[in-house]
Amino acid sequence: MNSVVPPSYTTLKVRMEEHVAWVALNRPDKANAMNEPMWDEIQACFEWLDQEPLVRAVVLCGEGKHFCAGIDLAMFAGLAQSAEGMEKSRFVEWFRAVILRLQGNLTAIERCRKPVLAAIQGSCVGGGVDVISACDMRYCSDGVKFSIKEIDIGMVADVGTLQRLPHIIPAGVMRELAYTGRNVDATEAERIGLVNRRFDNYEEMIEFVSALAQDIARKSPLAIRGSKQMLLYSRDHSVSDALDYQATWNGGMLSFEDVMQAITATSEGKTADFKD
Repeated sequence: MNSVVPPSYTTLKVRMEEHVAWVALNRPDKANAMNEPMWDEIQACFEWLDQEPLVRAVVLCGEGKHFCAGIDLAMFAGLAQSAEGMEKSRFVEWFRAVILRLQGNLTAIERCRKPVLAAIQGSCVGGGVDVISACDMRYCSDGVKFSIKEIDIGMVADVGTLQRLPHIIPAGVMRELAYTGRNVDATEAERIGLVNRRFDNYEEMIEFVSALAQDIARKSPLAIRGSKQMLLYSRDHSVSDALDYQATWNGGMLSFEDVMQAITATSEGKTADFKD
């Protein structure tokens, strides 16, 4: 297999394990709070992951004891300073553009054609929940704490949690968490479907997520990318529209080479070696 050197970032750490990219939020001294460079680098990183052929699956994790403590409050001070002296209507227009930009930073995770598995430990609050809501699957270790914390600082969560999480957890539970900001532990997170599975410790979680990501990376990359696109489209459209789009997708992009290779490998008890 060819190798690739991932880009370097100031707030993220990226490494490759065969066809799996590991992306770590890398501000452990700040509990991986999301400062302004991190927002932009998340988008740049996931756009790179989307376009890099050797990447077939992504694991998103956090360096240190915590996954993500949410937005760095220093960003609020910076935004307030930038807005000083603005006429009211112009401030509203400017601030709306800021929110849209931050939304786009995290939407890059969802738009990445490769499956993204979140491995979560410690605190995952506020913006951290926005991040994991944009991932395909979520896993956590005991001791984790989830919270839609924005309500406790007098604001509406505005970069994805309220739009994506209702498709992941039950509606009543979603409202309870959004209105109260209360903590959700690992056991409850598993029970309500916020995470696919909880683990007794961090090491056990990482071992499982690593094996799962490698398993996904062994499938046909084209079929995996198509499956992700179909699932996202189906979430946001009617069944009829989604079925029509599925027919168009397979009509144009079904790889008979991959299908025959998979059938042959299965019949021989082997693993197929697909093109990127």
